[in-house]
Amino acid sequence: MILQQAQHIKFLEEDLNYIFKDRELLTEALTHKSFKKPYNNERLEFLGDAVLDIVVAEFLFMKFKNKKEGSLSKMRASLVNEVSFCKLANAIKLGNYLNLSVSEENNGGRLKPSILSNALEAVMAVIYLESGLLEVKKVFYPLMENEFHINEDSLLQDYKSALQEYTQEVFACIPTYELISQEGPDHNKYFVMQVKIQDKFYATAKGNSKKNAQQEAAKLTLKILKNEI
Repeated sequence: MILQQAQHIKFLEEDLNYIFKDRELLTEALTHKSFKKPYNNERLEFLGDAVLDIVVAEFLFMKFKNKKEGSLSKMRASLVNEVSFCKLANAIKLGNYLNLSVSEENNGGRLKPSILSNALEAVMAVIYLESGLLEVKKVFYPLMENEFHINEDSLLQDYKSALQEYTQEVFACIPTYELISQEGPDHNKYFVMQVKIQDKFYATAKGNSKKNAQQEAAKLTLKILKNEI
């Protein structure tokens, strides 16, 4: 059921601790292209992606004052990606408010990471256009801190290296990664990667870059392998 009607938006506003000013712009942010309206959230998603990139970068810059550029970039990559944004979108039940076509609804569109991630970026773009970058930070920082452990160890975890060390020890080989598919426009591509160890395929994962997809696939594969012990 679509919950985007005005009487239900208050629940979204409560979760974000923000009152939207332009309901038409918010409607655009919550409208998937499958809904076949003259508008959809792709343009807002494009803007929101850039806004959140700088918002997260500033957060990490101020929090980790002694870290170098390379470490900060890795931390940002662990937070600014489809998987992380999907988790944040689920935290505010964003899927409930989306306008989707019947077919997309039937295909589980309200749970798809790509749709939820894009919608979150679009909603943050609305806040930026209405109220500026400072207000985006007031909304986004608490949401991010509630859902993630913002510490150096968790943000710098290199699952690919951990998986390689594990497979060298256990299987006497290293894992390989195969690109299964890539989709989306140039400004918003996502990649699907799969881990292969000794001719056996393990986890598959997606991300907004090949590296992020590989990291997520490695993380999932480590869980699979350690559960097999």
